[in-house]
Amino acid sequence: MSQGRGAHPGREPLCSRWSLRTAAVALTAALASLVITTVALPASTAEIPAIAARQRAEKKNFTDAEITDGFFKTAFGAEYHLAGRVDRIRKYSTPVRVFADGRRADRKAQLAKVVGDIAARVRNLDIAMTDSDDDANVRVKLVRDRDLYHTISQAYGSERAREIKTSLDPQCLSGFRKNEAFEIEHSDVILTVDNGDFVFLDCAYEELLQSLGPINDTSSVPWTMFNDNVSMGYFDVYDQYILNLLYDPRVKAGMTLAEVKAVLPAVLTDVRAWVKQVNNLAE
Repeated sequence: MSQGRGAHPGREPLCSRWSLRTAAVALTAALASLVITTVALPASTAEIPAIAARQRAEKKNFTDAEITDGFFKTAFGAEYHLAGRVDRIRKYSTPVRVFADGRRADRKAQLAKVVGDIAARVRNLDIAMTDSDDDANVRVKLVRDRDLYHTISQAYGSERAREIKTSLDPQCLSGFRKNEAFEIEHSDVILTVDNGDFVFLDCAYEELLQSLGPINDTSSVPWTMFNDNVSMGYFDVYDQYILNLLYDPRVKAGMTLAEVKAVLPAVLTDVRAWVKQVNNLAE
């Protein structure tokens, strides 16, 4: 959510997480989307037992049908739709710069690692941190859990905040604005800082990734963090497939489902090779 702003007239999808997770929402006609979810900074996510256990048990081999099914279900639609069309691809067509707004230096450092990890694993996405709010098109607001509802109210207005609380009861939240070409122009993410490392990282990965376009949560795909019954805390292989498909240059903002299906076989071949390489996957 943007700091100190009222509800944007064109916000489209929103996404949030309950307890350990998030959900997705869609806001206005031409424009926005939202997503939700002390501490010594771990040297790596693998040092957090809950994350390490999930990484050891992670499924890494998927059929083409399993990958494309999850891509279509998350890249189209929106879990919480307030206004605007959600039947087109939505993505950034410009470099993504992330600004962290908050006082917790440890959480800012963790967020920077999350952004760096995403940059390393999504081939055609130019994403990095910035120290300037003016240069950012993704603003991450770091707040205490007790201040979450007030922050949502500041960003979306009291009436919309009540709807969000009733519908989602979020622990973290994200959303974006898009233009008439379905290009995302700005994203806002709210993360709580005082619920432990696992919750922070789980929310940070999901909300940041959903603020890049795949805003629709789905309960029918068991391998994606965009399922509110699944908590990860790291950037898993399955979701790397989804983001790499979305940010391939052949998949363009504004494309319909039929248009994406026409180019997807060739795109998936290249994405498979990249995800295999970056994760050192076996044949």
